[in-house]
Amino acid sequence: MSTKIAVITDVHGNSAALLAVLNEIDQNPEINHIYCIGDMVGIGYETNEVLEILFSRNDISFVMGNHEEEIIAILEGKESVSQGGEKIHHEWLANRLDKKFIPYIVELPKELIVEYEGKKLLFTHYHLDAEKQFIAIDTEPSAKKLHDIYRDSPFDLISFGHHHPVHFFSSESRIYLNPGSLGCHDKPFARYATISITTDDLKVELEEVRYNNQDFLAGYERLAVPEKDFILNIFHGNQHLT
Repeated sequence: MSTKIAVITDVHGNSAALLAVLNEIDQNPEINHIYCIGDMVGIGYETNEVLEILFSRNDISFVMGNHEEEIIAILEGKESVSQGGEKIHHEWLANRLDKKFIPYIVELPKELIVEYEGKKLLFTHYHLDAEKQFIAIDTEPSAKKLHDIYRDSPFDLISFGHHHPVHFFSSESRIYLNPGSLGCHDKPFARYATISITTDDLKVELEEVRYNNQDFLAGYERLAVPEKDFILNIFHGNQHLT
């Protein structure tokens, strides 16, 4: 017996990138399920389009990311972590959010634990502390540092996102996988990963799909998205200028 699943993370309000990946996944009949591990919203401005696509499917399981957490905090009048321009950006997104999605978002867990072919897998947007809060991003992760966090865990694979580059480490006890941000990249490629699972093995394949991102990038200027210059530079490598 074998199972094949796909993992996507950090779509970040980019519907063109999301559709490119889902189209490729849908052409692979071996893939049984998709895990979307947080930050569907934020940075990109197509919040409603992305959520409509994702929540309309019955083959995706979700966890909450920090951007979903921030937008819900704003909508509920709670204290949020974001400050300055980031908070203004989140408030702009929250005001544009179709309220029909709120009940779905607030119920998202921060972790999903699943088992296939006797292998235990953990999906989380990022590593959590004892209070189930996201810890600070480690920009130079390693198998050793990740093993220190998950030393006593029973998982054969731990998949996370949040930090946008790809990370793929193996230790003697498990695999650590960050497939890279699907929606934020300095090239016109959308990233995801597949995991093939048997009783004897876990095989990870890192994938990327080329797509046309020019209209999406132009939309930051067209809509006057708050913090657009910072976002286009840091998260999209100023591709709109080339």
